[in-house]
Amino acid sequence: MAVVTKAMITCPECGHGTAETMPTDACLFFYTCPDCSSRLRPLPGDCCVFCSYADQVCPPKQTDQPFS
Repeated sequence: MAVVTKAMITCPECGHGTAETMPTDACLFFYTCPDCSSRLRPLPGDCCVFCSYADQVCPPKQTDQPFS
């Protein structure tokens, strides 16, 4: 299975969507919306902001690797 490294992350505050490249070897814990400047954090139980707010889960989760 190919690992997807591009994802559309959508801000829950303003609804703005941005295409981003996900790191392949780590989880991203914080993300600042480029439109409204809200600082996003993962939802409880998620390892990163991509797992919480994007259309794809992070690469480590896609491959079942331990999270950094």
